[in-house]
Amino acid sequence: MADAGDGLLGGEDMSDAKSIPGSKGKNLSAGKSTDSGILPDYSYRMDYPEMGECIIINNKNFHRHTGMSPRSGTDADAASVREVFLKLGYRTKVNNDLSCGDIYKLLKKVSDEDHSKRSSFVCVLLSHGDEGFIYGTDGPLELKALTSLFRGDKCRSLAGKPKLFFIQACRGTDLDSGIEADSGSEETVCQKIPVEADFLYAYSTAPGYYSWRNSAEGSWFIQSLCTMLKEHARKLELLQILTRVNRKVAEYESCSTRQDFNAKKQIPCIVSMLTKEFYFP
Repeated sequence: MADAGDGLLGGEDMSDAKSIPGSKGKNLSAGKSTDSGILPDYSYRMDYPEMGECIIINNKNFHRHTGMSPRSGTDADAASVREVFLKLGYRTKVNNDLSCGDIYKLLKKVSDEDHSKRSSFVCVLLSHGDEGFIYGTDGPLELKALTSLFRGDKCRSLAGKPKLFFIQACRGTDLDSGIEADSGSEETVCQKIPVEADFLYAYSTAPGYYSWRNSAEGSWFIQSLCTMLKEHARKLELLQILTRVNRKVAEYESCSTRQDFNAKKQIPCIVSMLTKEFYFP
């Protein structure tokens, strides 16, 4: 038996929502399916005059009232990211110890710029965090408030172009103890695209978990990311590179004088809304 709401061939598209505001319990059509006219160009165009901007926000010191400790080792992360993305052709700038207001103001300013001659946008956030939040020096800031500045309907000159966010921050307080395992062309014009399309979020850890950072050498995730980009940026597609980052981070194990923090593991989390393959030129 077909599920309720299944349409016949050529039928109408329906929402999987329980109900839609104003529908009074009735099913509403979400619109007839139509061909978008997009030709099979499977890779993002990367031959614009500029690669784009790489904004690095490096928060190390926090106001006392936040209860957040200094993030020793984060400067090594910021330096590594800056070096890698400069070599990849991005206009890169490190912004140190920004408050919530300053972070928002900076990214709002960047989103208001004309990106029409740029291939992409990169933002690297290095800070304390929690699920759905990144910390300014004075407290938490919702990640969605920052990323939504670059949505297709908010930043028109980046619509249809890749927007990459790399986030080194905790997403909770869970600890991963690990488990032993056996090893055995011309861009086609599209009249309408989803406003949330063409984003990629690469989180340092899975939802709900701590993210690990070495006080001298930097974080597991950012250092692994930079290593893999140096080795493979000219050869592999971005999601392939990030899969190798996952593997490298998974090889780490924490070393701490605190027994409850010792011998712990970590796995990054990639959330992709990219609609094409991303190759660095």
